[in-house]
Amino acid sequence: MDTETRIGVDVGGTFTDVALLTPEGRLVTAKVPSTDDQSVGVVRGIEKACDDAGVDPAEVDAFTHAMTVSVNALLEEDGATTALVTTEGFRDVLEIGRQARPDLYDVTADKPAPLVPRRRRFEVTERATVEGIQTEVDESEVRALVDDIRDAGAESVAVSLLHAYQHPENERVVADVLREELDAPVSSSHEVLAEFREFERTSTTAVDAYVTPAIDSYLGRLESRAADLGVPVPQIMQANGGIAPASTVREHAVTTTLSGPAAGVVGAAATAIDSGDDLTGLVTFDMGGTSSDVSLVRDGEVERTTDAEINGRPIKTPMVDVNTVGAGGGSVAWVDSGDALRVGPRSSGANPGPACYGRGGADPTVTDANVVLGYIGGSSALGGELSLDVDAARDALAGLADEAGLDDALAAARGVYRVANANMTRAIRAVTVERGHDPRRFGLVAFGGAGPMHAAALAESLDIETVVVPRACGVLSAYGLLAADQKHDSVRTLRRPLSGLDAGAVDAAYADLEADTLDDVADPADAAVRRAADLRYVGQSFELTVPVGEPFDAEAVEARFHEAHESAYGYRLDDPVELVNVRATAVVERDPLDVTYRGGGDARKDTREAFFDGAFRETPVYDRDGLDAGATVEGPAILEQHESTVVVPPAWGGTVGADGTLVLTGGGDGE
Repeated sequence: MDTETRIGVDVGGTFTDVALLTPEGRLVTAKVPSTDDQSVGVVRGIEKACDDAGVDPAEVDAFTHAMTVSVNALLEEDGATTALVTTEGFRDVLEIGRQARPDLYDVTADKPAPLVPRRRRFEVTERATVEGIQTEVDESEVRALVDDIRDAGAESVAVSLLHAYQHPENERVVADVLREELDAPVSSSHEVLAEFREFERTSTTAVDAYVTPAIDSYLGRLESRAADLGVPVPQIMQANGGIAPASTVREHAVTTTLSGPAAGVVGAAATAIDSGDDLTGLVTFDMGGTSSDVSLVRDGEVERTTDAEINGRPIKTPMVDVNTVGAGGGSVAWVDSGDALRVGPRSSGANPGPACYGRGGADPTVTDANVVLGYIGGSSALGGELSLDVDAARDALAGLADEAGLDDALAAARGVYRVANANMTRAIRAVTVERGHDPRRFGLVAFGGAGPMHAAALAESLDIETVVVPRACGVLSAYGLLAADQKHDSVRTLRRPLSGLDAGAVDAAYADLEADTLDDVADPADAAVRRAADLRYVGQSFELTVPVGEPFDAEAVEARFHEAHESAYGYRLDDPVELVNVRATAVVERDPLDVTYRGGGDARKDTREAFFDGAFRETPVYDRDGLDAGATVEGPAILEQHESTVVVPPAWGGTVGADGTLVLTGGGDGE
């Protein structure tokens, strides 16, 4: 049994979630409203969880954290004033991009504006090719740019020179001079992403520079508040699904994008991986207050990608492959110019929040619809803090009904519920059907404050027969923080035909990468390094990543690539295969979680009218934490807990596992 007291805190758009695990295996969860300065809400959450557990914050041995600081900076476009230094003639790479239009048939559609406008993009005379440095950079020219960068008001600087991924000598000189002369962080592309493709490398480096000051400032405040509590310096969840020391994250801020969703997927994998032997994998479904995140776990491994965009900006660092839609509990329902009912992406946020929060919010939201449908009752308390105002929810939906030409608040609530579900169903199809996976062979893991209310309805629409609701479903991202291993990634472009490849040269490149990743590990002796490679058929534009053994075996790697290509696209070719990138990931595994669950007590609370199959039905309401391990539940039923509510439709039933996980099976016509 683990002897540590661990605490994980995940900041969402509406709530800050906390999970605390004691050495005896007792899991305590808490949920508090998020705050404008996220560190304030984090401290409040820690204090609440520790108070509920009877633990002094100074007794906490490990503190792990996920936040939305970097992704918020990108979505709200309020990051640092950033400058870019690049090779002469390549000033407009960020502007040109890939010349792909956001909408193929809309000639007026605008691409997102570059994070760095042209007036803050500067050029230096230098040139490198894939063979080596042709023109060395002149330090005096770089120093001459310093005043221009200062005059531009730059708070951060990105440096991305041509072919610096292969030969970074000139870029090192530029970065060193700027770091010497400027009182501002400098992000260098060969340190951020040593990978070819000029636009994506420059974009990723610009994103790193754009979010670094916000991350550095936030972590400084958080560390100070944590020290005042006596809590350890936090480990930070990265987008790749692994944690890293705060000091490392400050140097690689771009790795924190989507850190919260990544933690949720890790938590889902940790709690639900053994829920069905006949399942191909798991679809993870996290519905929070602002958005819903969908991802896959296959063969026990969380799906990762290096081909992601946030707000139209490519980011090529490894991250958990998450598809996000603007449909959460706080998503606002509205009527568009064609009189169609829409849901999201605008959210009511934490304050004032949905109308039912009783904080002055008047906009109808998905949460208000769930209240009118009876899935959330007047006796419920969200997060154990907020009592619901049912009349306010009904009034908000009645106003929407008038605007949409619907009969009443109930009709509007049904419409909002269906539209929100349709949005989330499309997100699930995007990571399953559109990638060649049959969702019927997957289980659906539902979490987030609102996910378990919608999960069975989504499963029915996709013919999924198994829904897994972890015990800590309302705070599963926080729970995932307790389970996450430490991970550090490194990549290098090494474009070579696989046929006749010098395996020794490849192993030497891997040795360099492994040294880079181990530099970020506190105790390298505890780390295991995993190798991977990006490959493609000669002439293809994009690659597939496959695991690589040690020493490098070209034939084995080629066989894995053919299998991966056939799995992804349904066919394989006899064409020659090209190695493109080599990758290394250093992993320090944490002790597995040992959670005890007792349940017990009087689980049955009361009954209330809830809407199923076109009519209100008297539905039993249970205290989920009162259900014993092994207990069964038949639908219709509603299971309440502080952080979330589980809706079990009439055609479904569930069983409580030994760790408190609820596994629902069934399917039918639904609402």
